[in-house]
Amino acid sequence: MAGLAPAGATVAVLTSCSVQDAICGGGEYPVLAVGSSGSACIPKGDACVPKGEEPPEGYACYPQGKVPERVGDKWDEYWNTHTIDKDGRTVTLKDGQ
Repeated sequence: MAGLAPAGATVAVLTSCSVQDAICGGGEYPVLAVGSSGSACIPKGDACVPKGEEPPEGYACYPQGKVPERVGDKWDEYWNTHTIDKDGRTVTLKDGQ
């Protein structure tokens, strides 16, 4: 898991999108709020960080091979019921989280 973001790092929280939309724009990669489910269209936990920058405090990179790329894809759906805990482990969320 990556370290803390440098001061002034930019994070774009996604707020609305359609089924074909990419999770992040060009030059960005998605990160997940630690302890929160991901949802590209509901700003619960997803954010985009410029490539080359570390995720800000409280956010983590998705595990390699489990990165959502498009709204509604396999990993976008997966992260609606899973999260990354403070120790960097993938955990299943309980109902209502």
